Amino acid sequence: MDDNQYKGQEELELELMDDIGCRLVVYNDDYHTFDYVIKSLVDICRHTYEQAEQCTIMIHYTGKCTVKSGGYEELLPMHTALLNKQLTSEIVR
Repeated sequence: MDDNQYKGQEELELELMDDIGCRLVVYNDDYHTFDYVIKSLVDICRHTYEQAEQCTIMIHYTGKCTVKSGGYEELLPMHTALLNKQLTSEIVR
């Protein structure tokens, strides 16, 4: 597959991910405090304090939580910002 075919395939996949919708998942770790994760979710994902607190509890007890749903392009800046805060996140379909 040449570069042009690959780029076309990648653009098609991004469009499909936008159409289908994606989820931003945050995973538990042993390093960050509840307050740090809550503040990050409020600042980055625009959660209310209560939403962020509930997500943080889910992350702690189940190992992960979907913190936001939407299109890939909408979630990508949030994912990047969470990674910049050293939190483990992933965008999944």
